[in-house]
Amino acid sequence: MEENKTINVGGNVESAEQGQYVIDIKTVLQEAWSTTKQSRLPIVMGSLMCVTLTLLVVFTASHFLGGVENALADMKAQFIINILVTLVISPFIAGVEMMGVFNAVGLKSQPKLIFAFLSKGALIAICALLSSTLSSLGFNLLILPGIFLLVTLSLTVPLVVEKNMMPIKAIILSVKALRFQFFKLLAIYGFLSMALIVSTFPLLILLKSGFELFGAVFLLFALTYLIPLFYNTKGILYREIFGVQLNASEAPTQKDSGNFSA
Repeated sequence: MEENKTINVGGNVESAEQGQYVIDIKTVLQEAWSTTKQSRLPIVMGSLMCVTLTLLVVFTASHFLGGVENALADMKAQFIINILVTLVISPFIAGVEMMGVFNAVGLKSQPKLIFAFLSKGALIAICALLSSTLSSLGFNLLILPGIFLLVTLSLTVPLVVEKNMMPIKAIILSVKALRFQFFKLLAIYGFLSMALIVSTFPLLILLKSGFELFGAVFLLFALTYLIPLFYNTKGILYREIFGVQLNASEAPTQKDSGNFSA
């Protein structure tokens, strides 16, 4: 029936596993910037909600661990808090990530999407915890394995949410697929990281000058673009590598970037 018909936007899992996809750095960043200029408010508001929830978890956990000062001085307490933050907040951050995916296929995103995937919260939390643990182990062993895992595990959560995969399967697939274009992906994430670093320069320069408030305002303003740009970039990469399945009734009639295939 027509209402049950689905279409695929972008790549697909089978091709991704074989490395049969193309990532053009300039094209990805240009599309992400164009999308960000058109609609950044939902991701900004969703991210702000996630930051608020993170602070709530940190202060609540610190209270039970002897207070904030004690938690900052205790490595064990910091470890516990980091795990709690990952487990509690990751299902909400998954909503922000999916806003980027929605934008990448021309669907409307809303701040309330951060609550849309709580039914998969346990799987998302496990996936996020495993991914962060693997990346941390990589950095503790040698820097390069950590960077490799950080990049190749960057799309695991959308696989759990959109493809309904189990965490281990999503992790294995993400590493297998993203390794083919690792250096291009590293360049994209590196560019975004540099943009963030550069945006902090005014604040660092103006520290102790009496004008640091101007630097802080500039940084906050820059973040209202950089955060949506980051998640829109991830959404585009996910679309191009793994593809997005849509019901025919919800698919946009036209999308300048990305291809539709039945």
